[in-house]
Amino acid sequence: METTAPFIVAIDGGGTRCRVVAQIGSERTMVETGSANVSSDFTAAIHEINLGLNGLAQRLDVSMDTLASAPAYIGLAGVTGAVIAERVRLALPFRHARVEDDRVAAVRGSLGAGDGVLAHCGTGSFFAVQSGSTIRLIGGWGPVLGDEASAQWVGRRALSYTLEHIDGRRPASALAERLIAQFNDAAGVVAFASTAQPAQLGALAPRVTATAKDGDTLACQIMRDGAFEIDRAVRDLDWRIGQPVCLTGGIGPYYAEFLPADVRAALTRPVGEPLDGALALAEAYAREIGRSDPEPRQTR
Repeated sequence: METTAPFIVAIDGGGTRCRVVAQIGSERTMVETGSANVSSDFTAAIHEINLGLNGLAQRLDVSMDTLASAPAYIGLAGVTGAVIAERVRLALPFRHARVEDDRVAAVRGSLGAGDGVLAHCGTGSFFAVQSGSTIRLIGGWGPVLGDEASAQWVGRRALSYTLEHIDGRRPASALAERLIAQFNDAAGVVAFASTAQPAQLGALAPRVTATAKDGDTLACQIMRDGAFEIDRAVRDLDWRIGQPVCLTGGIGPYYAEFLPADVRAALTRPVGEPLDGALALAEAYAREIGRSDPEPRQTR
């Protein structure tokens, strides 16, 4: 027998994984598949989403037609505008779906329904402010032109400062000496940096945060540099004292002690995660279209 309870569907897809979830009342059912970045590989992303939808239908014991009748919120990496959002919507089976950049769900998940500012610093980075029902995003322009304070940005800066250390322009540093030992010499540092992918550069960030904790001059300077970028973004988003500020992502929380006192005092733990945000947005979308209850279903 198919379920007769109303439900919603939310999808949170990124460069690492895609999570497809249905919520019936307070009960969630989730299926996880692989990478779903629609700009990097549209066909592969849609394939992973459909794998998740089929798996979800099986777990719920419903037909795909029933699943497709539910209101859906779809937050995906690589949704850069209305054109690709519509392309995604048409490629999926839902009758009613909203497709957006995955950052929106991350903001809603971190801040809940309240006002505040988010600084997300993972392999990449972006910054956002939520005010009422409005979300404004800045940054996130990728490893070549942006992603300030991200893990890959920190890794790249560590290599750059190591070269300055070799030139005698930076003081003694355990971080620099460890990176020189890893890559043998300046030529090795340059060779690695010239071909390294963002994830490879980001893999150097834990070494920076660890040596900064030990007080290493070079590592602390990099963390102060990143904190400066976060502070600049927070103020560009018209943050006001009293509003919460959330630091998320793998390296984000490590900046806390390097931020100015007023921002540091406003730091708040995230309310939830991106999937929570996607579900909240799915609920809002269902109310908006008056479709919280899917179309009548047939029993099998």
